[in-house]
Amino acid sequence: MTKKEKAMQITKILIEEYPDAVCSLDYTNDYELLIAGRLSAQCTDKRVNIVTKELFEKYKSLDDFATADIIELEEIIRPCGLYRTKAKSIIEMSSQLITNFNSALPSTIEELITLSGIGRKTANLIMGDIFNKPAIVTDTHCIRISNRLGLTKNKEPVKVEQGLKKIIPPENSARFCHCIVEHGREVCKARGELCQVCCLNSLCDTFLKNIK
Repeated sequence: MTKKEKAMQITKILIEEYPDAVCSLDYTNDYELLIAGRLSAQCTDKRVNIVTKELFEKYKSLDDFATADIIELEEIIRPCGLYRTKAKSIIEMSSQLITNFNSALPSTIEELITLSGIGRKTANLIMGDIFNKPAIVTDTHCIRISNRLGLTKNKEPVKVEQGLKKIIPPENSARFCHCIVEHGREVCKARGELCQVCCLNSLCDTFLKNIK
């Protein structure tokens, strides 16, 4: 079996196992997902969703964010950590969207990463969930599980992204990422992984190596 064939099987199984897997960040429009993605750096999605509930009630437009008082914004997002840096980039990215992109999210990764504080992980999230384009979001779950399965030997996010883009079916790449997050939370955990009940154990390099 080639690595691409293996990746196709893994993707199929994950989609069957987690048919309702979606982005776990709460949002009602495209720029809210962008901001939530920025806040999620070194923070759990659960905590981000608690913070954005208040945040999106207070700031209801890109203009509101672009003209926000940075001290007030910092105070709201403080629980997400790195709040000074994140507040600064949220204000800056909102201004950039208004000035450079006519208040609309750009539809390429190259343009998205020109926005303040936006890296490839969040840019790929936008590409997949907003624009329905092929995208690989290399969060900690994706990197950890892809290594355990033997889909990659890299730990560097960009290299993992590049490698997976070559083997994951592009039409299901965004779903693959959401499913693998669910799988990482429920089964293939950082510690205490449940290999015996894992739906992917017959395709997992780590499991097969351990049982030999």
